[in-house]
Amino acid sequence: MTYIPLDDIKHAWVFRFKNLPISEQDLKNIKAMSPARSSALWAQFISKQVDHPDFFKEGDWPFNDASWIDKAMWEKAWEGENPDLPELISEHLNWQNNTTVYYCNSKKQVLETTWAVFKRCWKNFLMMDDGPILIGKKRSEVVQFLSDGTFKIGHK
Repeated sequence: MTYIPLDDIKHAWVFRFKNLPISEQDLKNIKAMSPARSSALWAQFISKQVDHPDFFKEGDWPFNDASWIDKAMWEKAWEGENPDLPELISEHLNWQNNTTVYYCNSKKQVLETTWAVFKRCWKNFLMMDDGPILIGKKRSEVVQFLSDGTFKIGHK
């Protein structure tokens, strides 16, 4: 099986948080990959060596400083009333709304959605901010969200 019920993931509550409501239609379009599918995607696009962003090392593209071109804060935008992503992210990820995106928390937990859904629900996703990497299907641009309230933009 490629997907598991969203409610089966460890932090499913972030998508039902009352202060950040998500429409039923958007919820249907946030898919939790099975651990096997997550592992395969992680190995193909993130790392064949480590299972979590905390452990990237030499040989992993996210470890390479040359992969990253800029860094800024996401936390202030997250805490604000404006629902939009930080401008630097929106400019860097100039993707079509129907682009498939993967929010890669770890080798065993990858969430799939569309760029449009992610943009509307990014504050929910960012409640899981332990170094996840957002990648787009057939796209080189990436963002990594760090728990210190910053993000890095770059290319894989």
